[in-house]
Amino acid sequence: MIQALRNAFRLPDLRRRILVTFLILIIYRLAAHVPLPNIKTELLADVFAKNQLLSLLDMFSGGAMSSFSVMAMGVYPYITATIVMQLLQPIIPALENLAKEGEAGRNKLNQYTYFLTIPLCALSAFGLGMQMQAQGVATNFGLSGSALLPTATTIITMTAGTMFAIWLGELITEQGIGQGLSIIILGGIVARIPQRVGALITTDLRGLIVFLIITAITVLVIVVVQEGQRRIPVQYGKRVLAMRGNRLRIAGGQSTHIPLRVNSAGMIPLIFAQSIMMFPGVIASYFLSSGVPWIKTAATSVYNLFNTQSTVYWIMYFFMVVGFTYFYTDVIFQQQDLAGNLKRQGGFIPGKRPGKRTEDYLNGVLRRITLVGAVFLGAVAILPWLVKGVTETSTMLITSSGLLIVVGVVLDTLRQLEAQLVMRHYEGFIK
Repeated sequence: MIQALRNAFRLPDLRRRILVTFLILIIYRLAAHVPLPNIKTELLADVFAKNQLLSLLDMFSGGAMSSFSVMAMGVYPYITATIVMQLLQPIIPALENLAKEGEAGRNKLNQYTYFLTIPLCALSAFGLGMQMQAQGVATNFGLSGSALLPTATTIITMTAGTMFAIWLGELITEQGIGQGLSIIILGGIVARIPQRVGALITTDLRGLIVFLIITAITVLVIVVVQEGQRRIPVQYGKRVLAMRGNRLRIAGGQSTHIPLRVNSAGMIPLIFAQSIMMFPGVIASYFLSSGVPWIKTAATSVYNLFNTQSTVYWIMYFFMVVGFTYFYTDVIFQQQDLAGNLKRQGGFIPGKRPGKRTEDYLNGVLRRITLVGAVFLGAVAILPWLVKGVTETSTMLITSSGLLIVVGVVLDTLRQLEAQLVMRHYEGFIK
């Protein structure tokens, strides 16, 4: 790997791409420390320690939300808009047709995603500001007359910060190495590790060693599962293309395969499940101090049930991750229409009739291998609860979602570097 890194830096174009990626990351990290006005920063740490939804959003902002900077929303609204557009495609025929129109259709869908990101970001910024106002972190924020201008300024600034972060991510994708938005999130996750390691060294050295071992084993399992796939053999029949003199020009007859991944959903099910699991607790927290006894009692029960200290919470979390994994995998797979594409291209799976039989076969295989991926994602999701009995704390060096992001982004980036080196006849990273 060291030799491969040397080879990468010997190539001017590849060296430029790597340096551009690091430069853009530095710019983002600097912008993530530019604070918004009217914020009591000394209270932020306590608020984020008590609210796990904010901690989840902080991860997608690359750590910018915990300092409530101009980049506080990060790229989370864009990720939400992307997921919404994917889920709407099977429902709205016009969007489904755009997805089938090649690059022009995808560009149009991306444009719609950007348009959807702006109102989502504005709404998220307003909701976050109101929550910070309730916690005493933000001042002069709300819909009252004197606060209207500061509120509008804050929302516009946070929306602009999100669009700037998206633009930086697109620059990395075009001129750097790796998928830009993922690289930005990765930078924020990795930037926190030294602080957490330092805290564990001073308070719990044994816990640090245990966490390092657990993290290493988890990363190994994630790599194995993420790279796992079932290869479905595909045969393309021979076709007569044209006559050349007295001879027929025949093409086709190749054998290939369709790789069905064990985990096709990535970490999206964790985001869905965690957001839904946190929502009842967040709503209930607003009624804990209610003057009506039965409302206060009900809110307390809901808050305790949907709290990370509750065993029921982690059991429900596990099954919700498994369910969302099947749901999201099925939605994405139906959009690809592999059986229809094979039939149109003259391909077939040996022993399976093209069309409905092929579609049923592929769906059956996908659902069987998705069971492994779903159980794996569920286990990763509840990993903090599983290790709590060993380390007496559920705070890990990197969160479960963070581990999936880090491993996935690193593997994807290494593949891109591998492709660049192989094109230039160098030995790559991945053996």
